[in-house]
Amino acid sequence: MRLILLAVVFMVVAGQGCVGEPAPQDPGTNRDRTSASYVGRQTCVGCHRQQFDLWTGSHHDLAMEVADATTVLGDFDHTSFTHFGVTSTFFKRDGNFLVQTDGPDGELHEYEIEYTFGVVPLQQYLIGFPDGRYQVLGIAWDTRPAKEGGQRWFHLYPGDPVPYDDLLHWTGIAQNWNFMCAECHSTNLEKNYDLHADSYATKWSEIDVSCETCHGPASNHVTWAKAVAEGGEPEQSPQKGLLVDLGKDRAEWNMDPVTGLARRDPPRPSGIVMDTCARCHMRRSVIHAKYIHGSPIMDTYRPALLDETLYHADGQILEEVYVYGSFIQSAMYSEGVTCTDCHDPHDVQLRDSADGVCARCHLPEKYATPAHHHHDPDSPGASCVECHMPARNYMVVDPRRDHSFRIPRPDLSVKIGTPNACNGCHDDHTAQWSSEAVEVWFESPRRPGHYGEAIHAGREGLVDAEAALAGLINDPAVPAIARATAVSLIDRYLSPASLPALRRALQDSDPLVRAAAAGSSQVLDAKALLTLVFPLLNDPIRAVRLAAARVLATVPPEQMTQDQRASIEAGLDAYRISELVNADRPEAHLNLGWLHAQSGDLDHAEQSYKRALAQAPAFPPSYVNLADLYRLQNRDDEGEKVLREALAVDPAAGDIHFALGLLLVRRGQSAEALHNLGRAAELNPRNVRFHYVLGVALHSSGETGRALEVLRRAHLEHPGNRELLLGLATISRDSGDLESAMGYARKLVELSPRDQGARQLLQGLQVRQ
Repeated sequence: MRLILLAVVFMVVAGQGCVGEPAPQDPGTNRDRTSASYVGRQTCVGCHRQQFDLWTGSHHDLAMEVADATTVLGDFDHTSFTHFGVTSTFFKRDGNFLVQTDGPDGELHEYEIEYTFGVVPLQQYLIGFPDGRYQVLGIAWDTRPAKEGGQRWFHLYPGDPVPYDDLLHWTGIAQNWNFMCAECHSTNLEKNYDLHADSYATKWSEIDVSCETCHGPASNHVTWAKAVAEGGEPEQSPQKGLLVDLGKDRAEWNMDPVTGLARRDPPRPSGIVMDTCARCHMRRSVIHAKYIHGSPIMDTYRPALLDETLYHADGQILEEVYVYGSFIQSAMYSEGVTCTDCHDPHDVQLRDSADGVCARCHLPEKYATPAHHHHDPDSPGASCVECHMPARNYMVVDPRRDHSFRIPRPDLSVKIGTPNACNGCHDDHTAQWSSEAVEVWFESPRRPGHYGEAIHAGREGLVDAEAALAGLINDPAVPAIARATAVSLIDRYLSPASLPALRRALQDSDPLVRAAAAGSSQVLDAKALLTLVFPLLNDPIRAVRLAAARVLATVPPEQMTQDQRASIEAGLDAYRISELVNADRPEAHLNLGWLHAQSGDLDHAEQSYKRALAQAPAFPPSYVNLADLYRLQNRDDEGEKVLREALAVDPAAGDIHFALGLLLVRRGQSAEALHNLGRAAELNPRNVRFHYVLGVALHSSGETGRALEVLRRAHLEHPGNRELLLGLATISRDSGDLESAMGYARKLVELSPRDQGARQLLQGLQVRQ
């Protein structure tokens, strides 16, 4: 059974422990975590005035505020803004700020602005609803100066009408503050979602990102400080009563005049600073109810990998990923650099100018010279950040720099289509031109291999993908997030040749790799799962234990011992609780429905899928999973109805057309099946699988000419894809075109000389010829 499993991208709140011992503590943490409570910033300011003054007015301080005349920056003087025919009007009444705009029914309504959200370079506005939801208005105020194009209203989706029934409409689930935003804009936030009432009672200790967001609840520290001030004997505490000592990671950076690089002294003793920042500065999902300061980051969150929707294949930023996933790819991170080496943690500003920060560890006499950057000293090409931290715009006006600090690689742009900083400036030239220029600079036509090539092969289904991914997994010099990404892709290709790489990944020292390996083990048989994955139920990191429990749910009960069954069930109990953290999201109910289906409880699986549908009627995976559940029960009539209902909601949903096409193939309705499979491929031109299945279906229906045309077109876009080459070779063979078939088979062998299947196909064709 292959139902769609979705991991929530950016979640908040719940889950309990799993089988296994408590996770080891970071050396920068206090073991007494149970008694501390939040005291508020005003308690801190008496002893920490300098830090308080730096924080005041910072982006953290202004992360969220009550909407009033001192905080609202937008023009509410009866101004209007029109987006795809919908005119919204901003105005004031009795000291309150209001907007008239389209609501969840598509009609214009008046709404009061209750909170501001952010300050630079844009400000957003929160609107409350009776069920405790707060929704983020899709129209924002550009706070930049007018001469820079600011001081205006603008829509966050300028090229999209975003109608009222769209997932991205401001009243929809994708713009819900309680789930999407709240945890990282307030201190000690509790979401408090009630599944049965479908309502929120969200609360916080402080409205913005205050002292205890990073330092943890400070009541024990206050007790310690009072004892010191009164001349008494304070209780012994390695962190003066705080849960974490963020000073543990402080160090000196000593310049080596020979290399021109500074070295950290002492080495980074802990990851406490990185983990503290990563809570909110990474793309992640929440797997546990409450963050405990000082606990391993993956006890509460599951970081996103270099997923195709988030990052380019080489790890450069694509979507908004909030820095951490980029930074842990960098040489800076591997050398011990932390966030606070470059950014002041209180005013959140750089410690120097952009290039000045770089000069603290990179000797300007060596690196700020034409011999290094090969550009005019006064040009953008001489800037460290322009070459090594190219920016990408998000939310229309907000440029974010890539924190992977990478060397520009136009040669990778030529090979795998990733962007490069050179052509970011020289956009009137090709990547090949830039690549040749770099070759001249370094007097070498060859650049070192890059993990992006293996990830690209895995994403694209290239002939050499398995070997490339296995090699990447086995390379300890590669950043863990890249190795974990390779592990997450290897299940598509796993064979006896790559199984040793997966085995090693299950025992890797980095929990990111182990968690990914547990997920990719889903393709193994029950015996292998019990041998290889079962031990991870005792992993010290919660995210790994949960990943292991989920995949072990596929093991038939009769193949387990009584003790194994008890341990797996305990793990699955924790998995269920963890999913209910996000009970306000359809993805959680899809995952729970899948789990019910695995255990044979199809009635509860159906209920979970229907709950997901009720929460987000415009969310295609809910329809696909429900229809597939009906397929398992020989209820394709109901499945067809579900999929047609989905197309009525979103006629451009390619996944729905594909699922409906497969259903109609099963029912023998070839003509309509081909129409829907063709529509799926048309709507998703980058989805190789859709094109391949369409080609096979056309061939099976006797339309071999059209089948070959579809596969050839897809092959032109994806010339190294193994599935397409196999399809072209076999269909050409079956149609009697042995010459073309041999050409495709030869290409398979050329691309992957060790592929025995490709060699056997070519040999068979040679015999037939």
